[in-house]
Amino acid sequence: QVQLVESGGGLVQPGGSLRLSCAASRIFFGWYTMGWYRQAPGKQRELVATITSGGRTNYRDSVKGRFTISRDNAKNTVYLQMNSLRPEDTAVYYCNADYNNDNYWGQGTQVTVSS
Repeated sequence: QVQLVESGGGLVQPGGSLRLSCAASRIFFGWYTMGWYRQAPGKQRELVATITSGGRTNYRDSVKGRFTISRDNAKNTVYLQMNSLRPEDTAVYYCNADYNNDNYWGQGTQVTVSS
């Protein structure tokens, strides 16, 4: 019944920006740590950013200063603002919700950075 739906992916040129959204339903959204992960072809899924229920954020080093994660609990939505995009950011981006033993994933949205 839990549903996480990502949107906002697409094709963008290097140096460009994209804003991803993840809309959650059927969970008490405010309890969960929300995160964005990504997976490039042939590579492991990796953490991009997380934000706790209290608003504390964490980023992988390679996106620090370029990406910003935020959440709107009233809208049950988490966002990832991506600026200064690089070809190496190309991947499927997945939304994650985590609370103790509860862990859920969205289906992903493709981000392609290419000139």
